[in-house]
Amino acid sequence: MADVIQLLPDSVANQIAAGEVVQRPASVVKELLENAVDAGATQIKLIVRDAGKTLIQVIDNGCGMSETDARMSFERHATSKIRESKDLFSIHTMGFRGEALASIAAVAQVEMRTRRATDELGVRILVEDSTVKLQEACQTQPGTSIAVKNLFYNVPARRNFLKADPVEMRHILDEFQRVALAYPELYFSLHHNDQEIFHLAAGNLRQRIVKILGDATNKKLVPVQEETDILKISGFVAKPDYYKKSRGEQFFFVNKRFIKSNYLQHAVISAYEELLPSDTYPLFVLFLEINPSRIDINVHPTKQEIKFDDEKLVYNYLKVTVRHALGSHNITPTLDFEQEPAFQSRPVKLSDFSANKERPASVDTYNRPQPTPTDAARQQDNLRNWQRLYEGLQLVEKGSAETAPEEDSDALTLEAILGQKPVYEVQPGIEVASMDDDSGSFSKGIKMPYQVHGQYIVSHIKSGFLLIDQQTASERILYERFLEALGTEPVATQKALFPSTLELAPADAALLRDMLDEVNRLGFEITEFGGNTFAVHGTPANLSGGQSEQLLIEQVLAQYKANLDLDLGTRENLARSMARSAAVRRGQVLSVTAMEDLIDQLFACSVPYAGPTGRKCFITFELDELQKRFNP
Repeated sequence: MADVIQLLPDSVANQIAAGEVVQRPASVVKELLENAVDAGATQIKLIVRDAGKTLIQVIDNGCGMSETDARMSFERHATSKIRESKDLFSIHTMGFRGEALASIAAVAQVEMRTRRATDELGVRILVEDSTVKLQEACQTQPGTSIAVKNLFYNVPARRNFLKADPVEMRHILDEFQRVALAYPELYFSLHHNDQEIFHLAAGNLRQRIVKILGDATNKKLVPVQEETDILKISGFVAKPDYYKKSRGEQFFFVNKRFIKSNYLQHAVISAYEELLPSDTYPLFVLFLEINPSRIDINVHPTKQEIKFDDEKLVYNYLKVTVRHALGSHNITPTLDFEQEPAFQSRPVKLSDFSANKERPASVDTYNRPQPTPTDAARQQDNLRNWQRLYEGLQLVEKGSAETAPEEDSDALTLEAILGQKPVYEVQPGIEVASMDDDSGSFSKGIKMPYQVHGQYIVSHIKSGFLLIDQQTASERILYERFLEALGTEPVATQKALFPSTLELAPADAALLRDMLDEVNRLGFEITEFGGNTFAVHGTPANLSGGQSEQLLIEQVLAQYKANLDLDLGTRENLARSMARSAAVRRGQVLSVTAMEDLIDQLFACSVPYAGPTGRKCFITFELDELQKRFNP
C-alpha cells in the first residue's frame, strides 16, 4: 500500500494558520500595529477602507528592513524576536511567533515598502496567496509601509462571514485604541474612507485616555500607583459616579500587552465594593509590570490571554491597590458620621415620628419652617392614622423612577409627614384596594394589575394569573416598533425647543456617523456639527425612560457595541439596542394605567412571549397548579 501521509504545500499550511491568526480585519490591524511598535517607530499611521475589507495600511518610521529580511518576513515562523525556547519566558516585544505576515499574505494581496535609514533605496515586495509576485528596489521613506488589500479574496466563505462595515469597524477601533493606550508616548493616527478619526499626539497616559475616551473622562480619573518586589501597578480608575452599563472601557495591560481577564476584572470591581450600582462597570486603564518569567503569554494565537505563576497574589495586590487609590482621593465612604454627607439628608421614616421620639435634625436640612406646637400635634395624629391605615401594606411613592428601598419600606416623603396629602400606590394581595379621591376612604376595587418589588406585574386571567417582567415586556414592544420603523415608517420625533450639542469620544462619533440615517429613522433628529460633535434637534416621542438626550444616545451606542459579537444585522442590532436603552426599567414604579397599557401593547406584538434577547416576557400560573402546591 502506498504511503498516504505527505507534507502540505506552504500555501495550504499558511491558510490553515491564517484561520487562527487572521479572523477578521481587526486581526490584521492588531498584528501590523504591533509590528510597527516592535520596529521602534515613533509615528504610526493606520489607513482603512471599507472597514478593512478593501484596504488596511500601516505606515511607520521604524527601523525598516533589509532586502533579505523583507523577503524572509513572509516565511512561516521567521522572526527576529526569539532564538530558542527559553526566550519565550523573557519576551519584551509584542510579536514573537513569526506567523502574522505569512498568515496575512495567505488570504490577501500584500504590498510592502521598506527601507533602513542607512540604505539609499528600499525594497518593494508584492505577495498573493503566499507567492511572491514581485520584488524590486524602490524609493521610499525610512521605515515600513504594509498595505493589505482585498482580505479573504481567495477564501470566499471567510469573506462572506464578515459582518457589516460598522461592526467590523468597531473591532478595528477596539484594536487601535488598545495599542494607542499602551504606548501614549508614540504618535498614532487613524483614517477611515479618507476621514480622520483619531489624531493622537505623543503625550502622557492621562492625555491619551482623554483623547480616546472623550473629554468627560478627565475629571473622573483617579491615579493608581503601587510598586512591590513582584509587581508594579499603575494607571487610572474612574470615580464611582462615572460608570457604564457595558464593559467597553476596561483595559488591562501586562508588560504593555493588552489582555482579557475576568478574574482580574473581578478584583477591580471588588475594590469598589458597594460604590457601584448592580450590573454596572467602572472605567479603568491599568498597567501591570511583572517579570516575564512569572507569566506565560504563549497560550492563545491572539496573545490576549496569559497565565500568571501566582494569579491569586496578583488578584489581591490589584484589589488592595485600587481600593487604596479610591480611599486616598476620598472616594470610598468614611466612618465619620458627622461629616459623611450620606447621613445629613437621609429619608425620613414613620418610625422617626413615633410618640416617644423627637423630630430628627435631618429634617431641618430641607429648609422647612419649624411647626408650631399645634401643627406638631396634628402631624402626630395624622401619622398615627396613616400607620393604622397602611399597617401590613407596603407603600411605594407614585411617580418615582427609583426602586423603593426594601429595608426602608416605611419611608415617606417629607411632604407627607408635614401634612400634605400623600399619593401612594398600594400593593396588597389579589384584591386591590383603591382610594376614593373625593372621600379619601378606601373601598374594594376590581382586580387591577399591580407590581411586585417594582419589577414584575401581576395580571389576572380566568385560569389564574400572569407574572410579567416589565422591562423585558417593554423591550419587546419597543423592539418591534423600532424594527418596523427601520423598514417602513419612521418613529415620530419630539422636537426640542432649543437644539442641544452632543460631544462623543472619537470612536463613538465614528460609529454614530456611520449609522446616522438609521438612528434618525428611530425618531432622533441628529446632524453633524463638526469634529466629534453632533446637534440633537429631537428625540423619539412617547418614550418612558426619561433620560436626557446625551444619556439616551450614549446608552444606545454602548448597547450596540455590546451586541457586536452576536450574529445580528445592523438594523436588528440598532433596534435591539434602542429598545434596551429606552425600555421601562426594573424598579420603575408604574401607575395602574401604565401597567394596563404595557400589557395591552405586549399582547399586540407579533412575538409577545419573549424579549429580543430570548428572555421570557411572562410566566403563567394556573389555579390548578397553585392548588396542588398547597396540598400536603
